[in-house]
Amino acid sequence: MVEEVMSRRSRITPEREAELHGAVLDLLREVGYEALTMDAVAARTKSSKATLYRQWGSKPELVAKALRCTQPVSLREIDTGSIRGDFAVMVENSDDAQMAKDTALMRGLAHAVHASPELHKALRDLLVDPELNGLQTMLQRAVDRGEVAAGCPALAFVPHMLIGAFIALPLIEDRSVDRCFLGDFIDAVVFPALGV
Repeated sequence: MVEEVMSRRSRITPEREAELHGAVLDLLREVGYEALTMDAVAARTKSSKATLYRQWGSKPELVAKALRCTQPVSLREIDTGSIRGDFAVMVENSDDAQMAKDTALMRGLAHAVHASPELHKALRDLLVDPELNGLQTMLQRAVDRGEVAAGCPALAFVPHMLIGAFIALPLIEDRSVDRCFLGDFIDAVVFPALGV
């Protein structure tokens, strides 16, 4: 049965999958999560609902995987040999326009998560947890290299600091996070908190 599912899922090329994900995100920006339907995705992408359900399983999973595809690089894959270098690569791989679009989307999805436990689970499983695990791996390497003290209380709060920056900047300054702000924030807040 697993082989059958895998063979079905492999029919979609990576290019077609990226096209479908892009269409989902465009629709999500246009109508919001609540109004997004598999019928609308099927019509926009000229695919069948059966294909969408077979490939992604559900609307929450489709949305979470579409958001996941916008991530330029997995944090787990970044290993320059220093925490400063790792964060620099993270910032360099960020795209200002994509961060602006993603920040707006995440604000809308933050509201939808409260009404949809399925969306919350899909976002946690497919987007949030992999990034948190990657960040933890990056931070653990810094501890292992002796750059950050193992008992540093800020280690547990690095995700909160980074997510907080994405939430606070639009509220306080009415603008989206960009690479310049993110780099400055990491230098001024994250590194001092970590004792780097």
